[in-house]
Amino acid sequence: MGLLLALLAGTLYAAAFYMLLRRSLAKLIIGLVLLGHASNLCIFTLGRLSKGRPPFVEAGADAVVPPYADPLPQALILTAIVIGFGIQAFAIVLIKRVHQETRSDDLDRLQTADDTFTMDPEGKQP
Repeated sequence: MGLLLALLAGTLYAAAFYMLLRRSLAKLIIGLVLLGHASNLCIFTLGRLSKGRPPFVEAGADAVVPPYADPLPQALILTAIVIGFGIQAFAIVLIKRVHQETRSDDLDRLQTADDTFTMDPEGKQP
């Protein structure tokens, strides 16, 4: 199971980096989403998978008996998911606003539009 999750995390990382290297803003956001999911899956896999073994101290025992599921990575992932949703919502709104202003999501065209806006009417940069 751990090997399967590691392979899935690697595949998500590869897809995320591929999407991040595209010229489209929408694909950039998809790449960021995939990167977040890959990181969460990697942290989850590193937290040891123990099915049916919650980290509870049983009555009469002094400590948790291993193997048990570590709750810290799961808490970190939950926090990362919430933060990731906030960042994704902000990025989607930002992309929508950029698309309304420029009618394009191509990063190269946006770079050209920045140069156009910073030049004065004679074509010289201020």
